[in-house]
Amino acid sequence: MNADQITEDATQRMEKAIDVLKNGLSGVRTGRATPGLVDSLRVEVYGSLQPIKQIASVSVPEPSQLLIRPYDTGAIKDIEKAIVASDLGMAPQSDGRVIRLNVPPLSTEVRKKLVARIKDLAEESRVSIRNIRRDANKAADTAEKEKTVSEDIRDDIKTDVQELTKKYEEKVNEMAKTKEKEVMED
Repeated sequence: MNADQITEDATQRMEKAIDVLKNGLSGVRTGRATPGLVDSLRVEVYGSLQPIKQIASVSVPEPSQLLIRPYDTGAIKDIEKAIVASDLGMAPQSDGRVIRLNVPPLSTEVRKKLVARIKDLAEESRVSIRNIRRDANKAADTAEKEKTVSEDIRDDIKTDVQELTKKYEEKVNEMAKTKEKEVMED
């Protein structure tokens, strides 16, 4: 691998780590309703588990309410069953055509647990980013041993990778701080 390939690979992998964090944070509940709350919900319908997005549209008509409109109204009972069985802690209300989910306000205790979860997700991302840095540094050392890059270029690669690591760790910290703020506000 040459210098550009090593830094490009590290950048792509760090971007993926950020995407994983983004997905993880979207599933963390805040006091407001967001379609991301039910993204991880799988519904047993037509003999297999389907993601909610494939069998229904999810919208937010009010700040504290989700509206789930199945593409096939025959799936309403299955969706209700999946919601009740999930750890969402919300009771579905159905009129036969749509399901309404009222998002209850968060207690202080629940908010603290969510903040702890956010911190865990952020730490997982930081560890992942540091592992990517380690791999890139190893690749730079290997390239120098194989004489495909000089010592100076190897050191430049390591410097670039360290700067990338700092940049992506700052992104993780910023995303976590923003999500914590959302969870803690009423």
